[in-house]
Amino acid sequence: MKTYKIALLPGDGIGRDVTDAAWAVLEKASSAAGFTLSGTSYPWSCDYYLQHGSMMPADGIDILKSFDAILLGAVGWPAKVPDSVSLHGLLLPIRKAFVQYANIRPHRLLPGVQGPLKADGFDILCIRENTEGEYSGAGGRVHQGTDDEVAVETSIFTRKGVERILRFGFEQARARRGKLASVTKSNAQKYTMVFWDEITQALAVEFPDVEVTSYHIDAMAARMVMVPQSLDVVVASNLFGDILTDLGAAIQGGLGFAASANINPDRTAPSMFEPVHGSAPDIAHLGIANPIAAIWSGAMMLDHLGEKAAARDVMAAIEATTARGIGAIPGKDKTDTITTAVLSALGQ
Repeated sequence: MKTYKIALLPGDGIGRDVTDAAWAVLEKASSAAGFTLSGTSYPWSCDYYLQHGSMMPADGIDILKSFDAILLGAVGWPAKVPDSVSLHGLLLPIRKAFVQYANIRPHRLLPGVQGPLKADGFDILCIRENTEGEYSGAGGRVHQGTDDEVAVETSIFTRKGVERILRFGFEQARARRGKLASVTKSNAQKYTMVFWDEITQALAVEFPDVEVTSYHIDAMAARMVMVPQSLDVVVASNLFGDILTDLGAAIQGGLGFAASANINPDRTAPSMFEPVHGSAPDIAHLGIANPIAAIWSGAMMLDHLGEKAAARDVMAAIEATTARGIGAIPGKDKTDTITTAVLSALGQ
């Protein structure tokens, strides 16, 4: 029987609840499909930071190297630890160390879920560059606390980094409906974004079967609201992709439905799977967090591991659950109620 080693990072707040829910579903799906998931949990979080002075131990990356995949709940508790510390202390180091350069986020309405738009027939796959760009961490501050203080944040775009994320996007578009939207702001950012546009056009020659359109970020934001059904695969930089995917979560009914995958397409290191919603400290004690995004992220993990039938089973169980109205309305159902419904739908 095939066994996959999974590192579990529940993190903070509701991350713990939704990770437990996703893991229960994944274990049942794997058992039914004839393979095993072996999970090891690590308490790396803001609480860990307060105890140890770091978000993870010095050898954290080495510890994670041995796993087939990482399932993360949510990280962050700004009342305890600044978000800039938690993000740069855990998520970004993992993404960069394991070359998880493709952040993939699907946006579509699940059965029974009512979105805020008139349109409902959309199916968008947002692909965000995940290791450089605006989140490279290059820059600094001088003369802090004085009237002469200066802060500099430098975006880093490499030909290798831009080309590989765009190529990945073209390949996804080829496997889907053959449409790729490349997002920049090249009318205002005349170096990095013009660079991105040029590489997009150069790669388009290699993919004559894919329809390519370049959009400015503001126009794309409007398009996702007005005519989301016109979009297939959307590729954007780290910052623009981050913003657009929160908009994508909104139009698909809320952050409770927003799944994501941080992929190492070359499979030279583990990939990481996580819901988009964050730790939500304000509801962490209420037991009402929607686990669907975490379960959906788990399905993406199974698909990445090659267990495609099990991944389809999990997605079918999610859809059967929301079609019954369970988990379809934010805040209506308890975490345990939704989890139990998904577990019951598995294998039916």
